[in-house]
Amino acid sequence: MAGKDALGTQFLRDTTGAGAFAVIANVTDISGPSRQREAIEVTAHDSPNKYREFIKGLKDGGEVELTINWDPGNTGHLALDADFEEDDLRDYQVIVLPGDPDEHTWDLSGLITDIGDAYPTDDKMERTVTVKISGKPTLTATG
Repeated sequence: MAGKDALGTQFLRDTTGAGAFAVIANVTDISGPSRQREAIEVTAHDSPNKYREFIKGLKDGGEVELTINWDPGNTGHLALDADFEEDDLRDYQVIVLPGDPDEHTWDLSGLITDIGDAYPTDDKMERTVTVKISGKPTLTATG
């Protein structure tokens, strides 16, 4: 098979701090985690063939970005505003292929670094949310 349909992927937030997750409704796009790793340059005058040399540096869990059909009265959407205002990290999940035998779950802790709302004259209200991951995100087969 060449690929899988991503329809149904879910973004969840821990509502209690004790692992009770709730789905955020009306999410239209999810991207991430977009993990990165630093490359530390160690080039020296005697590096072979005039090529730069690198060693592995620190890893960054990256970000998860959401686009939401925004409903200002939706309790889950309001909770994301509260998450932005709080000082503590919060746990989130991205569930890929929910209910499928190949279901996988990303578990991550993070903080919301960006919330942006759009009110176009010829389209729906939209909200974009960026979650900066703190530490290592973990992908687990859960299907």
